[in-house]
Amino acid sequence: MAAKKRKGPTWTDIKAVLVNLDHKQLLKLVADLYKFSNENKTFLHTRYSEDGDKLGPYKKIIDENMYPDVFRNKPIQVAKAKKAISSYSKAAGDDIGQAELMVYFVECGNSFTLDLGDIDEAFYDAMNSMYKRAIDKVLSLPAKQQREFKRRLKEIMTSSSGIGWGYHDTLADDYFRAFPEDK
Repeated sequence: MAAKKRKGPTWTDIKAVLVNLDHKQLLKLVADLYKFSNENKTFLHTRYSEDGDKLGPYKKIIDENMYPDVFRNKPIQVAKAKKAISSYSKAAGDDIGQAELMVYFVECGNSFTLDLGDIDEAFYDAMNSMYKRAIDKVLSLPAKQQREFKRRLKEIMTSSSGIGWGYHDTLADDYFRAFPEDK
């Protein structure tokens, strides 16, 4: 029986090298990674900065991809907006920030539709999925921190009443399942 071919280096291979680097070498490596890409810079600032708007760069990505400038022929790119939320989660692991980005994602897409018209089924499936994830994340927060998110989630649901593809109906079902006291 033939042995499986490896497709390239693994984290284990890299880790074996890293454990042997001294402090100065590790610092140089992180500096090189920082300079290598804006994504790395954003990750490191989110993870280690004590001040500044940690959500700002991620909200900008969501906004640019869920409410793009159609007059400049920019397309909606749901996957890039979702990746921004995932990247923030990996960098910060902050539940409140994750809830903020998830709700913001749906607010941007909802506003795009209200301002510019109906999209397609795949778009609304992605919106409904993120709305449900946002509700789940909000419900995992302490009650005091849920209030403002709940208000925004209700506003999304209410404002979507004229949108098709079952979008509004699914939002309403999810909202009232999560917050039955609002029925």
